[in-house]
Amino acid sequence: MKILVCLKQVPHRDARLEVGGDGTWISDANLKYEINDYDNYGLEAALRIKDAGDAEVVVVTVGPDRVVQSLRTALGMGADRAIHVKDEAADETDALGVSKILAAVAKQESPDLVFCGLMADDSNFGLVGPMLAQLLDIPHATGIVSAEGLNGSITVERELDGGALEVVGVPLPGLLTVQTGMNEVRYASLKGIMQAKKKPLDVKSLSDLGLDASAVAPKVKIEKLYTPTKGEGAELVEGSASEVAGKLVAKIKELGLL
Repeated sequence: MKILVCLKQVPHRDARLEVGGDGTWISDANLKYEINDYDNYGLEAALRIKDAGDAEVVVVTVGPDRVVQSLRTALGMGADRAIHVKDEAADETDALGVSKILAAVAKQESPDLVFCGLMADDSNFGLVGPMLAQLLDIPHATGIVSAEGLNGSITVERELDGGALEVVGVPLPGLLTVQTGMNEVRYASLKGIMQAKKKPLDVKSLSDLGLDASAVAPKVKIEKLYTPTKGEGAELVEGSASEVAGKLVAKIKELGLL
């Protein structure tokens, strides 16, 4: 069995973020990066399947040279191979463009199972997994918190609104997007880090995948990124439940919102 794990490199969770000079994204000066937290759980899920049987785990990411560090970390954790899609046009694309790139990689690799994080820590769109499944024309389930069984299908639990769980059977080949907390993510051991240096890490351009810049031209453009201005502070409403409700209604009418 072959498992493809899609990774994204994002700014470190403790990084100090500042709006960049062009006002459309954050400044990457002196930023540290790491594997997107949701993707770590997807990688761990794939590695556990590998530990339990005969499976090859391939990790893939799209981005500039710095993403190699995250791919090496994944290899150190136990992944068998890595694919780095490196192309200037890919760096400027959006979620749909990334999905097209990952779909092209998946068509070359023909995986039995694809893992993605539920969303990215930096954008929080949650779009790539479902769009990738649609482009590959394979079934998918989102927000999974457990998975078991690989006999032609995989049974998963999905987290729904309000904390409810839904049990779904996903035929293979299929795609799963993983919720945080699904498992306990392992660390890359010293031995694993040393072995990672000898594992294959293939670099591919868009042309290697049968794509060009026009195919991944962004449909979405960020016009402006800014820090919200501080307001005058919160207004506390006190009293009984009925009094508070009355005061809230009066305030909403005063502000012209009702």
